[in-house]
This record gives sequence, C-alpha cells and structure tokens, in this order.
Amino acid sequence: MKKLTINLFLFGILFSFLSCEDGMDGIDGNDGIGISHFSTASTFNLGDGVPEISAYDAVTQKVFSTNSDAAQVDVIDISDVNNPQQSETIDITAFGGNVNSVACKNGFLAIAVEAVTATDNGSVLIFNTSDLTTPVAQVTAGALPDMVTFTPDGNYVISANEGEPNDDYTIDPPDTITVIDMSNYSATQVTFDAFNANEAALEAEGFRVFGPGANLSTDVEPEYIAVSSNSQTAYIALQENNGIAKLDIASKTITDIYPLGTKDYSEAFFDLSDRDDEVGNLNNWPVLSFYQPDAIDYFEIGGIGYIISANEGDARDYDGYSEEDRCNDLNLDPIAYPDAATLQLEENLGRLKVTTANGDIDGDGDIDQIYGYGGRSFSIWSTTGDLLFDSGNEFTLKTLYEFGSYPENRSDDKGTEPESVTTYSDGTNTFAIIGLERSGDVLIYNINDIYNPRFVQRLRNTSPEGLLIVSAEDSPNGKILLIVSNEFADDATLNIYTL
Repeated sequence: MKKLTINLFLFGILFSFLSCEDGMDGIDGNDGIGISHFSTASTFNLGDGVPEISAYDAVTQKVFSTNSDAAQVDVIDISDVNNPQQSETIDITAFGGNVNSVACKNGFLAIAVEAVTATDNGSVLIFNTSDLTTPVAQVTAGALPDMVTFTPDGNYVISANEGEPNDDYTIDPPDTITVIDMSNYSATQVTFDAFNANEAALEAEGFRVFGPGANLSTDVEPEYIAVSSNSQTAYIALQENNGIAKLDIASKTITDIYPLGTKDYSEAFFDLSDRDDEVGNLNNWPVLSFYQPDAIDYFEIGGIGYIISANEGDARDYDGYSEEDRCNDLNLDPIAYPDAATLQLEENLGRLKVTTANGDIDGDGDIDQIYGYGGRSFSIWSTTGDLLFDSGNEFTLKTLYEFGSYPENRSDDKGTEPESVTTYSDGTNTFAIIGLERSGDVLIYNINDIYNPRFVQRLRNTSPEGLLIVSAEDSPNGKILLIVSNEFADDATLNIYTL
C-alpha cells in the first residue's frame, strides 16, 4: 500500500498559498469569472421541529417545510423576508404515515406522503396554496414517495418512490416513478421492469443490484429527481444502486440507466479513521468508493444540459440484511492486500464503513477490493452519465484548513457528507450550491467552466438538508433568495439569504 502522511501545518500553509479564493463566513471570493454574494436576511427557528425539504409559493409568498418529527408541513410567511412568521401547519396524519417532500408551482402545493405501513403505496397530496384546508386531489403513488417535484412548465408532478424494504427484509416493494398529469390529476406508475434483462451488463459498469433475492426492478431505490428545462426529461438518482435513470416524461417510460462507477481513494488524500488521534490524518488509501449521489440538479450552459450531484453515499443496514461492515472485519485477500494487518488497524482503514456486497471478485470468499460509500464530493455529469468533473477531496481540505469545521468523528463514515445541491444563474454566471450536512457548511461555486468550478463563498449553517432558490421574479423583495433547511434537532432553522 502506498501511504503518505501530510503534516497538517505545512500542508495548510501550502493549501492557503495555492488557493486564490477567500470566502469565509459570507466573505465572497474573487473567482475571476464573476462574483455572487449571499448575505443573511433572517433566521426562522422552528423550535422542536426538524425541517428537511422546503418549497416556496410565489402566489402566497409562503414557504412550506416538511417536519417529519411532527408529521406535518410547517407554513411560514416570508412576505417580509426580514421577519418570517409561521402562519399554519398541515397535519399529515389524516392522509398517511408521514411527510417526505414538498414542491410548489403556479399556486399549487404537492406533498409526498408515505403510507402508515411504509411498504404500502403512499400518495401525493395536491393543494391549492390559497386554501390549505382540503387537498384538491390525493393521488396514489408507489411505496415510500421520497421526493416530489413539478416539471418547469407545471404540467406534471413527478414522485420518486423509494420502495425501501421492511426491517426484516421480508417485504421489498417494487420501486416506481409516479407521473401525475396536473390537468386531471391522473397518475401513471412507471416501473423499471424493462431493465431486468440488462442487470448483469449494468453491474459490470458499476451499477449495484444486491438485495437478497432481488431483481433490478425491485432493488432500485429512486431518491431524487431533476427535470430538464424543456420539461421533457427527468433524471432520477438511484442512490443505493449508484446510478442515474432517465425518464421520458411524454411517454412515461424509463429509457436509460447510467451506472456511475467508483472513485479511487488512492488518487487523493482523505482521512478515513475517527480513531487516529489526529484531526486530518490525510493519506491515500486502496479503496474504491461508489459515488451514490443523494440530491441532483439539472442546469444548462450555452444550451447544453448537465447534471450536478452531491455524492453523499448510503448503505443498506436492516435487521434482516445488512451490507455494512468495518474494514477491520473483512477477510482481505493476502495477494491483493499483503499489508492487511497494518491496513486494518483502527488508525488506518480499520474503522472505515465498507460494503460486503461487493469486492469478492474471484468468488473465493475473501475481499479482493475494498469498496466504500460516497464520493465525499460534488460531481458534474453529462446527460448520458459521463463524469466531466469531480471535486476530489476539496470539501475535506476546505473544512479542515480554511473553515475549521471538519467533522473528525465522521471520518470513518462519509466525512462532511455532501447531502444537497441546487443551481441558479444571476444572468451572467451559473452557480452551484452544495450543503455539507456533517460539517454544517453551505458552499457556493461558480460553475461557468464545468471543468474548473471556482469556489466563491461559504455560508455557515448547522445541518443543511434542503436548499431552495427563489428567483428574483418570484421573491418578495425582488432579489434572489437562498433558503437553507437545517434539520439539526437542537437548532432547527430556516436560514434565509438574499443576493
């Protein structure tokens, strides 16, 4: 194993010298191709609530925020951006088990609601935002609708139904996409059945199908949706499976699945142990890690579409089946890893959470390749799944050396944990906003050059789960707004920033 330990002090000086960005706590950095600066407008404290995903309605100038702890949607009036006020709540228990996602468009609110028994079919509630007493429709979706969004033209609502198994792994419902026609609230359930015959070929390219006894159409778990600007195509993150699916909205069919492959941790320096007695013990490691994006977004530059992903990573860990283990519990192949005894020490790779579902390449019962979860980065992909850019270990370096927010206790488990991502344009430049759940940072990058994104600004938060951009045209104060949902239980807030 090739190993290199970095002296923190010297490397910190070197990194600061090489970095031309500033960007600490709301101080914007000159990235040479345009500056966008967000500053705090207000913070709304939800007390015991835990906001995860928020949506904004331009008609009523209200924010709708999921609160799964209370099984409700909190409604916050931001007509005065500097003084938000909670106006009411929507009780979800009258319609199902709990709330997972919200979206707004053209005066309508869509709410993704899981069933009381999560493996049963859930539903999507449609409200008129001017009357929240009774939904205008309750549309049947698949099992565990996890994310809901409108197409940009407002003609359709699309739900990603994650279809997670029960804890005993005795029930694993089909995983589907629900497409709702807003003209009559009719729904089409889109399946992945057509790709069962392609399972082996997709797995050979880095796609994962690994649940006990599962085929592809029951194993995939749709997580997040991004829709093209022309409302013709939706891209769906299949997080646990390490892929992105493509949905043709007009025909309501999945046309492609793009495996995302792996990231080589031997090509960059990461801290992969929470017990190395040193914050930022950076080394290169013989680990391949699945990108496994959570949130994704679609954006265009020069008329060309791209997908951006926050590469959080996720494992299946149930009573009836778990793929998750620690590296020091693996039986490593002695030829592939002749230094296994050293490698599996807790201060090295021993504590890293890894998968047992992949890695026994020759089928002899030992692990020939260590596989981990998540890219600890953000990536830009073509709309056919080709990797165009990855931020490498930049989140680790920035939180460690510039911000001092690196979560050492999460080194063994996805690090800063990039959770959410969204994009926006100020008319001249295109920007990406990425939420790092574990370090509590929201980072803004100029992505005009997709092959060389430039860091612009850091916004300090607690546990950013959801990111929401409100356009200047729809905003109460005529400026672009950024709304960050922080789900940290002891400090649950909506932080509102203005451009």
